[in-house]
Amino acid sequence: MLTRKGQSIEDESMRIIDDEVGPHQYDKLEWPIVRRVIHATADFDFAGENKIVFHKDAVTNGINALKEGHSIVVDVNGVIGGLNKQNPKDFGNKLICNISDPDLAEQAKKENKTRAQMSMRVVASEMNGGIVAIGNAPTALLEIIQMISEKVTKPALVVGIPVGFVAAAESKEKLQTSDVPFITNVGRKGGSSCAASIVNALYKLLRESS
Repeated sequence: MLTRKGQSIEDESMRIIDDEVGPHQYDKLEWPIVRRVIHATADFDFAGENKIVFHKDAVTNGINALKEGHSIVVDVNGVIGGLNKQNPKDFGNKLICNISDPDLAEQAKKENKTRAQMSMRVVASEMNGGIVAIGNAPTALLEIIQMISEKVTKPALVVGIPVGFVAAAESKEKLQTSDVPFITNVGRKGGSSCAASIVNALYKLLRESS
């Protein structure tokens, strides 16, 4: 919960973003999400060159998944660190990140996968009906796409916005061809703060619609 001073600073930041971006391509549900990413990163490329891309059902599915108390699966603890912790508490959403599980490395080695890939594979059932938010590991995003194609899991929404030079842009392109609602972006930019800000924005939209 922001203090009155904190809220005034945030409101002014959002006004500045609106003014600097000006006319844009996003609708009334998409723009609060894009604006929140820009606010988290101070990077206006997310409204332009590295634009954020929405599946037609992404926002509605994300809001409903949160409202119904489904889990949020993330690739790294940095995503959880960026979330407003009151939101999952209020709506009963379980936050799942097992990248630091000591048994994961051995499992990944046996299956010739990265730890990020394995961390997704072992929580396939937890993803069903929920949200998966990837901000750091392109291999995790690629694994989720593979799992969806294998029909071993069916998330309501995949937020795929990993940062990086190896497979980051390519994983996002592949996500856009997958049979799942998604929020992603174009290019190498992204990160845990972006993934967290998208989920925070979905919570804000949920509260405003309640």
